[in-house]
Amino acid sequence: MKPHVIIYTDGGASPNPGKGGWAAILYSPAHKVEKEIYGGEPDTTNNRMELTAAIKALEALKTPCDVDLHTDSGYLQNAFVKKWLVNWQKKNWRSSTGGAVLNRDLWEKLIELTKIHDVNWHWVKGHADDELNNRCDALVHKARNEF
Repeated sequence: MKPHVIIYTDGGASPNPGKGGWAAILYSPAHKVEKEIYGGEPDTTNNRMELTAAIKALEALKTPCDVDLHTDSGYLQNAFVKKWLVNWQKKNWRSSTGGAVLNRDLWEKLIELTKIHDVNWHWVKGHADDELNNRCDALVHKARNEF
Protein backbone atom coordinates (compact mmCIF):
# COMPACT_ATOMS: atom_id res chain seq x y z
CA MET A 1 0.00 0.00 0.00
CA LYS A 2 1.36 3.39 -1.01
CA PRO A 3 1.71 6.17 1.56
CA HIS A 4 -1.05 8.81 1.41
CA VAL A 5 -0.03 12.46 1.09
CA ILE A 6 -2.20 15.58 0.97
CA ILE A 7 -0.75 18.44 -1.07
CA TYR A 8 -1.88 22.03 -1.50
CA THR A 9 -0.28 24.10 -4.25
CA ASP A 10 -0.41 27.65 -5.55
CA GLY A 11 1.47 29.83 -7.97
CA GLY A 12 1.32 33.28 -9.43
CA ALA A 13 3.12 36.08 -11.21
CA SER A 14 2.77 39.83 -10.79
CA PRO A 15 2.42 41.34 -13.24
CA ASN A 16 1.45 38.44 -15.46
CA PRO A 17 3.91 37.78 -17.04
CA GLY A 18 6.39 39.00 -14.47
CA LYS A 19 8.08 38.03 -11.24
CA GLY A 20 6.63 34.72 -10.10
CA GLY A 21 6.37 32.44 -7.12
CA TRP A 22 5.18 28.93 -6.45
CA ALA A 23 4.44 27.09 -3.20
CA ALA A 24 3.27 23.76 -1.85
CA ILE A 25 2.33 22.32 1.50
CA LEU A 26 2.74 18.55 1.83
CA TYR A 27 1.09 16.66 4.67
CA SER A 28 1.43 13.00 5.64
CA PRO A 29 -1.61 11.99 7.73
CA ALA A 30 0.07 8.75 8.84
CA HIS A 31 3.11 10.54 10.23
CA LYS A 32 1.38 13.85 11.06
CA VAL A 33 4.27 15.62 9.32
CA GLU A 34 3.91 18.79 7.30
CA LYS A 35 6.44 20.37 4.95
CA GLU A 36 6.36 23.72 3.14
CA ILE A 37 8.32 24.31 -0.07
CA TYR A 38 8.43 27.38 -2.28
CA GLY A 39 10.48 29.15 -4.92
CA GLY A 40 10.35 31.78 -7.60
CA GLU A 41 11.38 32.87 -11.07
CA PRO A 42 12.18 36.36 -12.35
CA ASP A 43 10.11 36.31 -15.55
CA THR A 44 7.21 33.88 -15.80
CA THR A 45 3.42 33.51 -15.87
CA ASN A 46 0.68 32.54 -13.44
CA ASN A 47 0.08 29.26 -15.25
CA ARG A 48 3.76 28.29 -15.30
CA MET A 49 3.97 28.89 -11.56
CA GLU A 50 0.81 26.84 -10.89
CA LEU A 51 2.29 23.92 -12.84
CA THR A 52 5.70 24.35 -11.23
CA ALA A 53 4.16 24.16 -7.76
CA ALA A 54 2.58 20.78 -8.58
CA ILE A 55 5.81 19.51 -10.15
CA LYS A 56 7.98 20.55 -7.20
CA ALA A 57 5.52 19.03 -4.73
CA LEU A 58 5.39 15.69 -6.53
CA GLU A 59 9.18 15.69 -6.97
CA ALA A 60 9.56 16.17 -3.21
CA LEU A 61 7.96 12.78 -2.55
CA LYS A 62 10.62 10.15 -1.90
CA THR A 63 8.52 7.09 -2.78
CA PRO A 64 5.46 6.49 -4.98
CA CYS A 65 2.40 7.85 -3.15
CA ASP A 66 -1.35 8.15 -3.27
CA VAL A 67 -1.79 11.91 -3.50
CA ASP A 68 -4.73 14.23 -2.96
CA LEU A 69 -3.52 17.39 -4.68
CA HIS A 70 -5.51 20.58 -4.06
CA THR A 71 -5.15 23.54 -6.39
CA ASP A 72 -7.02 26.75 -7.10
CA SER A 73 -5.98 26.48 -10.75
CA GLY A 74 -8.76 25.23 -12.99
CA TYR A 75 -6.15 25.11 -15.78
CA LEU A 76 -4.12 22.54 -13.85
CA GLN A 77 -6.98 20.49 -12.45
CA ASN A 78 -9.04 20.39 -15.66
CA ALA A 79 -6.08 19.29 -17.76
CA PHE A 80 -6.18 16.01 -15.84
CA VAL A 81 -9.82 15.69 -14.72
CA LYS A 82 -11.38 16.76 -18.03
CA LYS A 83 -8.73 14.88 -20.03
CA TRP A 84 -7.41 17.99 -21.80
CA LEU A 85 -3.93 16.49 -21.68
CA VAL A 86 -5.07 13.33 -23.43
CA ASN A 87 -6.68 15.38 -26.19
CA TRP A 88 -3.66 17.70 -26.54
CA GLN A 89 -1.36 14.72 -26.96
CA LYS A 90 -3.68 13.08 -29.52
CA LYS A 91 -3.59 16.35 -31.48
CA ASN A 92 0.23 16.54 -31.35
CA TRP A 93 0.14 19.17 -28.58
CA ARG A 94 -2.45 21.36 -30.28
CA SER A 95 -5.29 22.98 -28.35
CA SER A 96 -8.97 22.78 -29.29
CA THR A 97 -8.48 26.02 -31.26
CA GLY A 98 -5.52 24.58 -33.16
CA GLY A 99 -2.77 26.60 -31.51
CA ALA A 100 0.25 25.11 -29.81
CA VAL A 101 -0.39 24.11 -26.20
CA LEU A 102 1.47 26.47 -23.90
CA ASN A 103 3.81 25.14 -21.20
CA ARG A 104 4.29 21.82 -22.93
CA ASP A 105 7.59 21.26 -21.10
CA LEU A 106 5.87 21.47 -17.73
CA TRP A 107 2.90 19.35 -18.81
CA GLU A 108 5.26 16.62 -19.99
CA LYS A 109 7.04 16.66 -16.62
CA LEU A 110 3.69 16.41 -14.80
CA ILE A 111 2.67 13.48 -16.99
CA GLU A 112 5.86 11.65 -16.00
CA LEU A 113 5.26 12.36 -12.30
CA THR A 114 1.68 11.10 -12.49
CA LYS A 115 3.05 7.80 -13.79
CA ILE A 116 4.91 7.48 -10.47
CA HIS A 117 2.24 8.83 -8.11
CA ASP A 118 -1.51 8.19 -8.13
CA VAL A 119 -2.87 11.73 -8.06
CA ASN A 120 -6.45 12.75 -7.29
CA TRP A 121 -6.93 16.36 -8.39
CA HIS A 122 -9.10 18.67 -6.27
CA TRP A 123 -10.05 22.24 -7.06
CA VAL A 124 -10.40 24.75 -4.22
CA LYS A 125 -11.61 28.31 -4.46
CA GLY A 126 -8.65 30.67 -4.23
CA HIS A 127 -8.54 33.61 -1.82
CA ALA A 128 -11.45 32.16 0.13
CA ASP A 129 -11.63 30.40 3.49
CA ASP A 130 -9.42 27.37 2.83
CA GLU A 131 -6.60 27.68 5.38
CA LEU A 132 -3.99 25.67 3.49
CA ASN A 133 -4.72 27.38 0.18
CA ASN A 134 -4.34 30.75 1.91
CA ARG A 135 -1.04 29.64 3.44
CA CYS A 136 0.20 28.61 -0.01
CA ASP A 137 -0.83 31.99 -1.37
CA ALA A 138 1.17 33.73 1.38
CA LEU A 139 4.19 31.55 0.52
CA VAL A 140 3.85 32.53 -3.15
CA HIS A 141 4.06 36.21 -2.14
CA LYS A 142 7.04 35.43 0.07
CA ALA A 143 8.75 33.62 -2.81
CA ARG A 144 8.19 36.52 -5.20
CA ASN A 145 9.87 38.83 -2.67
CA GLU A 146 12.82 36.49 -2.01
CA PHE A 147 13.68 35.29 -5.52
